[in-house]
Amino acid sequence: MPYGKEAKEELAKIVEGKCLRVLVYGEDRYSRSVGDIYCNGYFVQELMLKKGMAWHYTAYDQRAEFAKWEKNARANRVGLWASSNPEEPWEWRKNRREGR
Repeated sequence: MPYGKEAKEELAKIVEGKCLRVLVYGEDRYSRSVGDIYCNGYFVQELMLKKGMAWHYTAYDQRAEFAKWEKNARANRVGLWASSNPEEPWEWRKNRREGR
């Protein structure tokens, strides 16, 4: 996955070996828990979006602050946004399933 390795490594730096707090607020269509993750008082999704290490997937989450954090990361060309043509992970997975 484009930029997946870098994002995974950054996430590991933030959370590995640390106590996490997960505030579950729902379930997805596969009955998996969906929630917000906090590590040592930091909102993990916020950190990842601001560092350009994650995409805001608006099909499932329309929180305005998420859009703002991604927009700022894009404007500053940090993380995956330094690439001239980053590929959405959901499109990458779809293309892999379809053999493209």
